[in-house]
Amino acid sequence: MNLASLVFLAFAMSTDAFAAAIGKGSSLHKPKLLQALRVGVIFGVIEAITPIVGWFIGQAASQFVASWDHWIAFTLLLLLGLHMIYNGVKPEDADEQTEKPQQHGFWLLAVTGFATSIDALAVGVGLAFVNVNIWLAAGLIGLATMTMVTIGVMLGRVIGSVMGKRAEMLGGVVLIIVGATILYEHLSA
Repeated sequence: MNLASLVFLAFAMSTDAFAAAIGKGSSLHKPKLLQALRVGVIFGVIEAITPIVGWFIGQAASQFVASWDHWIAFTLLLLLGLHMIYNGVKPEDADEQTEKPQQHGFWLLAVTGFATSIDALAVGVGLAFVNVNIWLAAGLIGLATMTMVTIGVMLGRVIGSVMGKRAEMLGGVVLIIVGATILYEHLSA
């Protein structure tokens, strides 16, 4: 696999994280570039680690991972998306702070990052059978994801300021669509 193919693969692997980042950015209160970069780094590191893990798994048990990865990704993204939709439609208590959070917690970002990187895990399994430098591939995937997620959060900021609370619901719908797309692509292949 040549360098151009690896770069294309890296950006293809980051598209679902980009869509999720738009939802995350829209649910924050005017995220700044540093906050967007934080989200990008968390997603990028997770997205870089998963193909390496997949590569090692591919050495031992590729059949199991390949047959379940899409279901795991779909379930995680569905649950996260439903949670975001619920937060968007639930009435706010007078006691609750009505402003959007300044940033998402690490664990929420990590779970979302992991959910969008399940396909990278499967790619890592596939790369175990190809003559490729897994460290270079993982680094490119992580860098592309960090870049795309940072841009996605900042784009979500614009969408969020225009749409208000509906933006969080839209972000949830986007996560569900990403999960359904992953599931559809694997089931129709």
